[in-house]
Amino acid sequence: MERLSEEQIVKELENLPDWKRLDEKWIERRYKFKNYLAGVGFVDQVAAYAESEHHHPFISIDYKVVTLKISSWQAKGLTDLDLEMVKHFDELYEQAGK
Repeated sequence: MERLSEEQIVKELENLPDWKRLDEKWIERRYKFKNYLAGVGFVDQVAAYAESEHHHPFISIDYKVVTLKISSWQAKGLTDLDLEMVKHFDELYEQAGK
């Protein structure tokens, strides 16, 4: 797993406007839900997908807001896998009906 270049990260994030760069290693997104249990259901789906990929984001549940934060420890930064995963997280969110 190879770390992406700065140029690659900037280009990819142009297509992921809801994901925010925290620093050179991490990106984060906050998802809002109509109620607590909808957010928890989303987290269940994220967790199952992350487990299947053997790559796990940091997850925070704050009532009706779920925050996902991701990076690749081995690469010490963002990789193609991180970006694949955040795209899938966004798809899960769209399917969740918020």
